[in-house]
Amino acid sequence: MSDCEIVRLARGWLGTPYAHQASLKGVGCDCLGLIRGVWREAYGFEPETPPPYAPDWAEAGTEEVLLTAARRHLIGIERDAIGPGAVLLFRWRPHLPVKHAAIAVSSDRMVHAQDGAAVSEVALTPWWHRRLSHAFRFPECER
Repeated sequence: MSDCEIVRLARGWLGTPYAHQASLKGVGCDCLGLIRGVWREAYGFEPETPPPYAPDWAEAGTEEVLLTAARRHLIGIERDAIGPGAVLLFRWRPHLPVKHAAIAVSSDRMVHAQDGAAVSEVALTPWWHRRLSHAFRFPECER
């Protein structure tokens, strides 16, 4: 799967309303649902089904659930090597587990789903960079 194809797929989700735990393009998704949906479009299946999770799951626990799942299915890259097609993971506070995911469409822009808004493409501003915890790429994605 090429980086350009991942970007094209991610942009296809633009405008999808936010819906907690959902992963249906044009109907609703959360940040994990966006990653799951792009994976399904790219590979034809999902590598695993996530368990139910509450909106405050990361604040309520200490387990790195999202990060651990990313390490199982994606290929880690250096945070400063992000580019088109990279999966970005964010941590809201240093002591909390990784909580948010997005897909880079360039070195300075990303597509993400955020509570209260539709899936959108936004600038990867210094605010986001300060919270960027890990970066990955999809398998078989040539860099």
